[in-house]
Amino acid sequence: MAWRPTRELLAWRKPARVFLLVFLAVDLVGTALLMSPLATPGSEGLDFVPALFTATSALAVCGLGVISVGHDLNLFGQIVLLSLMQVGGIGIMTLASVLGTAMIHRFRLRSQLNVQAETRSLWIGDVSGVVRRVALVFLVLQGLTFLLITPRMWLGYDMSPGEAAYSGLFHSISAFNNAGISLYDDSMTRFSGDPLILLPVAFAVILGGLGFPILLELRRNLGEPRTWSLHAKITITTTAILFLGSFPLITAMEWGNPATLGAMHWTDKLTDGFFHSVMPRSGGLNSVAVGEMQDSTLLLTIMLMFVGNGSAGTAGGIKVATLAVIFLVVLAEIRAHNEVHVFDRKLPPGVIRQSLSLVFLSATVVAFSSLLLMHTTPFHFLPVVFEVVSAFGVVGLSTGITPELPPWAQCLLVALMVAGRIGPITVATALAFRDRRRRYDLAEARPIIG
Repeated sequence: MAWRPTRELLAWRKPARVFLLVFLAVDLVGTALLMSPLATPGSEGLDFVPALFTATSALAVCGLGVISVGHDLNLFGQIVLLSLMQVGGIGIMTLASVLGTAMIHRFRLRSQLNVQAETRSLWIGDVSGVVRRVALVFLVLQGLTFLLITPRMWLGYDMSPGEAAYSGLFHSISAFNNAGISLYDDSMTRFSGDPLILLPVAFAVILGGLGFPILLELRRNLGEPRTWSLHAKITITTTAILFLGSFPLITAMEWGNPATLGAMHWTDKLTDGFFHSVMPRSGGLNSVAVGEMQDSTLLLTIMLMFVGNGSAGTAGGIKVATLAVIFLVVLAEIRAHNEVHVFDRKLPPGVIRQSLSLVFLSATVVAFSSLLLMHTTPFHFLPVVFEVVSAFGVVGLSTGITPELPPWAQCLLVALMVAGRIGPITVATALAFRDRRRRYDLAEARPIIG
């Protein structure tokens, strides 16, 4: 009798589960490379926990760190990080499909589904074209950022041409991938107030975080907003509202803080205020000391990190489209509308349930992880919640407590980064071996709400 795979084994072939397994496999390979003597200046590689944390942070394009990238890793180790950032940004399934397209020029249906699980492509028949354009977008936008910031690093900061080129390449890749990893222990603070470096980096973060469907749609219909898809309209509108609200608030709250913006010229304050209003959306780089910010600024930053940026991009968080759907649901309820309408379209119930589930799962993970760390470590509420949300939102901003956490707590942040990169619902689906459909319904009844 021929062997047939069980239902549980077949379940692991679903796209979300394939992505989870491949992600973990690449993560372990990166960890092993960082543990090798080839990756460090000394004769010994990194220990397991720092290597795992660093590899996961790069692959999940998070940016939290427990080592000094510029001092604890040599050129080989830094190239490993660059490779992990690029693979994590493009998406493992997307990268594999790009290579497959080059070889066979065609996709089978299962391959298309695997790529769709990572890129959230709206048109499954267009997946093969999407992944080719994704690779082109990465190369072009990272290349433009590199060309903009490298000459300034060379001419303005006493770097040799080679040092400036390497630093420009590293930070261009980190910025567009929203990875938040820098060659320098102080991140981008040495460039504080410099619009020729901070602004290109910030715009690279914005474009990388918007998501590939948005970038491709803007490329086709930039001057015709009426023709944009509902997803594009929601994402761009919500992103603009969040930025227009966060930029003046952050700048105003830190304007007189002598540890951050207080001692700067007003033009430098605006530049750094703009930079920090962008970075919590999953950028992760910083031009001022985050740990010295006002508590109100840290709280606003936590809120922005939890939301993140666009779907199918390099950003983390619950995504701006999810926030918009939740807001629209509340608005419809306040207006006593039975349906949720936006831009002359009706949202299907499945989208509403998915948004509510994602927010609930994300908030639950953040709450219990913060509770555990506050109870078992000497750190207080705000720094702990900041680090947890930064890890789960794969942002990378830090108040500075992550390297001081015990190894088990750093492993907890590793798990949060993996869950935040793949997505809570994807993780839950990947770990649920069986999908069962209810073949009957029950009588309706209403509990008392409120």
